[in-house]
Amino acid sequence: MDMLWNGWGDPARATPLPDTVTGLLRDLLGVKPLDAAPLPLAEIDVPGPGLDDAVLRALTAAVGDRADGVRTDAETRLRHTRGKSTPDLLLMRAGDVSDTPAAVVLPDGHDEVLAVLETCAGHGLPVVPFGGGTSVVGGLAPGRRGPFVALDPRLMNRLLELDEVSRTARLQPGLRAPEAEALLAAHGYTLGHFPQSYEWATIGGFAATRSSGQASAGYGRFDEMVLGLTLATPEGTLVTGRAPRSAAGPDLRQLVLGSEGALGVITSVTVRVRPVPEVRRYEGWRFASFDAGAAALRRLAQDGPRPTVLRLSDETETLIGLAQPDALGASLDGQDAGCLAVVGFEGTEADTAHRREEAARVLADGGGTFAGEEPGERWAHGRYSAPYLRDSLLDAGALAETLETATYWSRVPALYAAVRDALTGTLTDAGTPPLVMCHISHVYENGASLYFTVVCAQGDDTVAHWTRAKHAANEAILAAGGTITHHHGVGTDHRDWYVQEAGPLGIEALRAVKRTLDPAGVLSPGVLLPAD
Repeated sequence: MDMLWNGWGDPARATPLPDTVTGLLRDLLGVKPLDAAPLPLAEIDVPGPGLDDAVLRALTAAVGDRADGVRTDAETRLRHTRGKSTPDLLLMRAGDVSDTPAAVVLPDGHDEVLAVLETCAGHGLPVVPFGGGTSVVGGLAPGRRGPFVALDPRLMNRLLELDEVSRTARLQPGLRAPEAEALLAAHGYTLGHFPQSYEWATIGGFAATRSSGQASAGYGRFDEMVLGLTLATPEGTLVTGRAPRSAAGPDLRQLVLGSEGALGVITSVTVRVRPVPEVRRYEGWRFASFDAGAAALRRLAQDGPRPTVLRLSDETETLIGLAQPDALGASLDGQDAGCLAVVGFEGTEADTAHRREEAARVLADGGGTFAGEEPGERWAHGRYSAPYLRDSLLDAGALAETLETATYWSRVPALYAAVRDALTGTLTDAGTPPLVMCHISHVYENGASLYFTVVCAQGDDTVAHWTRAKHAANEAILAAGGTITHHHGVGTDHRDWYVQEAGPLGIEALRAVKRTLDPAGVLSPGVLLPAD
């Protein structure tokens, strides 16, 4: 099943907001109903492909002359337009098809990907990998105008190899996360990677963007799971990962991980896997303040025991109930004050029981109060619901968007305040005072990530309205010592700030690599790096 073309996920799962929430939006934020409904798919006027017949024939030959290997029909191309950021969705709802690919190519295997890239390079035709379509940073359209090809790896959806002795698996990039989990579970294993995009995102996308799942405290980030990978480029094949660790020069895996299609197309990934856990336990803890809760999380991250899931919502997010998306507004009576932490444990019965007991001592010593299993289990039940909630907020006339960053523990308070102030100040000055919420979504021994959610009235030009606020937040992030992105990636939205973060010499080094692997400059131009 394809994802909703102008929203998130399965259309059948979309639900309208309860009256309490629409009332809150109206009274607190001045949100007004939309003047017009989004344009339906049938009314979107998609221009023709605009590619020469010779180019189409060459692309078709590259995928073995399969009849369904190259698609140029309007609906397929429309469904491969942009990603799922709020600006992306607003443009789609308004019928803006300026970033629609000229064709969608579906290769089946590494050799066909190589042939497609060689063809595109020979014709100077940009090509953008399109996996699950879940990018929220402008990563699915080139940063320059003109025809381009979307390369969809959905046919490359196999478990190629499972090494149960080494506990590794080699997966193709077009596997959606649930498909990969099902294939591994049939042998008793799990990848343990469960980001909010889990239901739709792909293995290749996880690697290309350095994805981080909600259970990263226990399983690690996706880039930490990757032991080897294969990259197809217009100049040939790059294979990395002869051993789990090596001193044989710089690790070329790290060059490919996070490259976002700008250096090549990932055609297989070797990952470490773990046994499916015997038990999963999720629970809630309450803290009087965000600072107190963050200090307790830091103790667990640094000294252990490390839970599998460890998250902390600030006071506003806790009050609104965003930590439990399917119960939005349930805490508006103010009885659940403070900050809610969700703590989860997965593993064997004995190990889980031991870590829960020891973690409880640390959390209680840090001022936490046990809130029972219900908040944790409710979070687990609704952990993939927030993007659907975003669609409902857009339908109601609200602007809803997220951004994230990360820093060292000592800088977390200043970064938290700087981003909140930037967002609140910019949007309030524009006449739409926002609700700004935040949670610590991932923890490490040395630092943590901050994930912000913003809700306000849409304004007259909603995309421009949010862009100004996002740019202000980006500047605040760099000024406060944070990274421009923790797990959403760079795309085109973060590119200019990534250039500042990496510095001139770092960017020139990456440009040199791109010139070697992609001398024609056809791979995702303008994504990650400024286009030449």
